[in-house]
Amino acid sequence: MAGKRERIAIRRIDNLAARQVTFSKRRRGLFKKAQELSILCDAEVGLVVFSATGKLFHFASSSMKQIIDRYDSHSKTLQKSEAPSQLQSSHAEDSTCARLREKLAEASLKLRQMRGEELQRLSFQQLQELEKSLESGLGSVLKTKSQKILDEISCLERKRIQLIEENSRLKEQVTRMARMEMQLGDDSEVVYEEGQSSESVTNASYPRPPVDDDSSDTSLRLGLPLFN
Repeated sequence: MAGKRERIAIRRIDNLAARQVTFSKRRRGLFKKAQELSILCDAEVGLVVFSATGKLFHFASSSMKQIIDRYDSHSKTLQKSEAPSQLQSSHAEDSTCARLREKLAEASLKLRQMRGEELQRLSFQQLQELEKSLESGLGSVLKTKSQKILDEISCLERKRIQLIEENSRLKEQVTRMARMEMQLGDDSEVVYEEGQSSESVTNASYPRPPVDDDSSDTSLRLGLPLFN
């Protein structure tokens, strides 16, 4: 589009002549913006610029010395106000660490005394209080231990009842199986008449045909069966 300005990349200009021209233009524009800011907003503005060759350019809405002195005094005030806050913060951290160390030492001492160590420095009243606390703690331990034992006994009792019931069920199952085997044996048993042998019963059940000696002899000689 005609008349549209191209965006310049913000980087160092390699060409020396172009760099000097750009510095001059941008410096004048910067000083103009600083002057407008001081007039429009009634602000005290001081601007200092050094060129690449070390040449000084500055702008001040009033006196540059007054602006620099005001900046120095304001910086010193900030440093003074920040220093106490930092000191207070370090003191607070130190006091917190000290309190924590004291609490840790006190807890460690109580623990050693509960184990029966370092009891010489305690008075009679302190020893009584320590004894009461130990008795209270021991009572709680024994109570918890007794409850654990009762719970274990109840669990074992439930397991015993389950084993008895399972044993009874297996006995009934074995008895039923034995009865079924006995019934099957009674049904397959052969009852013989009194005075008869198994051979006579077999012969009676399956009678054999009379055997003729001549025909038997002939069948043997010819290799033919006696009966069709």
